[in-house]
Amino acid sequence: MRLNLQKPLVIFDLETTGLDLVKDRIIQISYIKVFPDGKEERNDYIINPEQTITPEITALTGISNEDVAGKPTFRQLAKTLNDDFKGCDFAGFNSNHFDVPLLAEEFLRAGIDFDFSKARLIDVQTIFHKMERRNLAAAYKFYCGRKMEEDFKAHRADQDTEATYRVLMGELDKYAPGANEDPEKVLENDMDMLAEFSKTNKNIDFAGRIVWAEVNGKEVEVFNFGKHKGQPVADVLRFDPGYYSWILAGDFTYNTKQVLTRIRLREAQK
Repeated sequence: MRLNLQKPLVIFDLETTGLDLVKDRIIQISYIKVFPDGKEERNDYIINPEQTITPEITALTGISNEDVAGKPTFRQLAKTLNDDFKGCDFAGFNSNHFDVPLLAEEFLRAGIDFDFSKARLIDVQTIFHKMERRNLAAAYKFYCGRKMEEDFKAHRADQDTEATYRVLMGELDKYAPGANEDPEKVLENDMDMLAEFSKTNKNIDFAGRIVWAEVNGKEVEVFNFGKHKGQPVADVLRFDPGYYSWILAGDFTYNTKQVLTRIRLREAQK
């Protein structure tokens, strides 16, 4: 089966110094760029995170401080990645919850405002969990018929990217219309549908500080934390303008600050 694409799809995976969106950094990014005509391009970068890689992360990924010494920083790679990712959709395993948010943070730290809101985000893990509810290794065995350790080394971004790509293709084969007797287990080979199916929340920013909620019969942006939790962002910006400055100066992700600034600019133009 070939993916039904209207624009390129970047299937990617990250290895990082940890799981904190604010403090941790990327140490490896690997991706397969699939074009509508079926052409595939693969890229893999080891990245200097400009911070110490702990022994635990080295044990998990096989990437050490010595491996990243002399490698480019994300800031040095940012323009190349930005140019390659422009106009693309994105897919990964747990990517909507971690990889995309962290990648967005790295771009913003590098001074590049990459707008993921214009891309369809397809999370292969979400599709798998909604259909079968297991992890990547189980997904690989289920959809590809082999144990992942037979084909790949664990916890390397390039290996996990290849596995994720094969799982996505296996999902589309298994749940193709007419291939399954269960009418609830049907997936169209369509990026809009897959992106919608990959959504698990109403987050507006990746960290979930600002979410969509119904207020007075209308879907609006509301704060999802703190003293103004549940209140429309536009209203808070009007009656408590200092809250905006507090968030910008606080320990929040760049993406949260970016989303809040866009709402503030929009409201100021009304």
